[in-house]
Amino acid sequence: MDRRQFGKLVVGAGAATASEAADTLAQSQSTQSGNQSGTQSVMQRIKLPSASDVLELPPELRPVIEQTYPRFSDGEYVRRHNALARVMESAGADHLLIVSAQNVGNATRWVTSWPGTTQALLIFKPGETMSMYVEYHNHVPQARMLARGVDVRWGEEKGIVPVIEELGRRGCKRVGIIGPLNGPRWKALEAKFEVVSLDADYIKLRINKSDEEIAWLRVGAALSDAGMAALVGGTRPGMSEHDLGNMIERAYVGLGGAHVIHFIGTTSMAAPDVCVPRQFTSRRQVQGGDFVFCELSAAWWDYSGQVLRGFTVEAEPTQLYRDLHATAAAAFDAITKAIRPGVAAQDLVEASSMIEKNGFTTNDDLVHGYGGGYFAPILGSRSRPAGHPATLTLQENMCMVVQPNVITKDEKAGVQFGELVRVTKTGCESLHRTPHGLFQAGQAI
Repeated sequence: MDRRQFGKLVVGAGAATASEAADTLAQSQSTQSGNQSGTQSVMQRIKLPSASDVLELPPELRPVIEQTYPRFSDGEYVRRHNALARVMESAGADHLLIVSAQNVGNATRWVTSWPGTTQALLIFKPGETMSMYVEYHNHVPQARMLARGVDVRWGEEKGIVPVIEELGRRGCKRVGIIGPLNGPRWKALEAKFEVVSLDADYIKLRINKSDEEIAWLRVGAALSDAGMAALVGGTRPGMSEHDLGNMIERAYVGLGGAHVIHFIGTTSMAAPDVCVPRQFTSRRQVQGGDFVFCELSAAWWDYSGQVLRGFTVEAEPTQLYRDLHATAAAAFDAITKAIRPGVAAQDLVEASSMIEKNGFTTNDDLVHGYGGGYFAPILGSRSRPAGHPATLTLQENMCMVVQPNVITKDEKAGVQFGELVRVTKTGCESLHRTPHGLFQAGQAI
């Protein structure tokens, strides 16, 4: 069944609301005799689709999203652990402390599959069982389930103390740190051992993706596409920006997806006052004649897509918005055509020169690395350079978001167009399936 038809029947991408689904069920039940057997007959005929079916995932991606709790293969974790061992050897560290705190720091998840919540302090040494101290006590059972092969212990609300004791027992001399270890804890550790930050080395490990990671990114991209389809198809005059954000999340949360961002801008095309999607939604109500644009990322655990599109509401685009979108689309095409292994990142900035030639500029970054973090290359346009020079050379299996945010020089009007792509052996490929174009609210995409 075509997913746009399918969405009319089930809660999913561009789907009916839960109340509409309930109404449909009630109508079906009313046709029965009213007895218990009739109700059971109806329920037997109603079978909710799997997440794979709603997202129309190809066979090779279905095992990824159909796991009860997702985990990479043992071979993938061995690859990661070996990479960390090489980093430690280069830094002269005999142990590694990997930190996540208050949901910040994703190296714990990368190494063990435990996302980390309030606190996770992981001690890693090649060839030895990892030890991880977790807070709170009620988080320990699930940490033990997800972090297989890890000795998970309750941190007993003692902070860095049990880590220092364990490192001392192990005879540690020099410990590398990855993640958000705050000042007092760093100083306490430094009083006992030599300490070295390895955050920069960890970031380098995340820039180039493995085949398994790219598969997970494809699932994250599909979830993000579902959110964008729901936004474009469901936006109506009178809805607030809060309503739009809620509608986006309903498209993927029920499928196992997680919210990362949905930056939304809504503005009148006749008197625009928004040039880049805003990070926080408001109670502003959508009106006929508006332009709506969104930067959207939904994730399959730590792996999210990113798709950026815009559309008009009950009106044709004005000439200004036609020009803005045409320039953004042209810049996207030129940049993606330039992407291939061996290309200097600065060449992607040069490829976007039509932005300035057409009398526009940018606000947001033009290109940024993505997938487990916000990585190099982080590129601005000629007229709005990034905060650091573009020195990186592209390599196969780097993943980047190409996202020209073309705006007027007075910063009153703008569009944003783009998506997550992967560098291939000969060029690049998009990880998304959302069509390209300037859409209209209510359109099925």
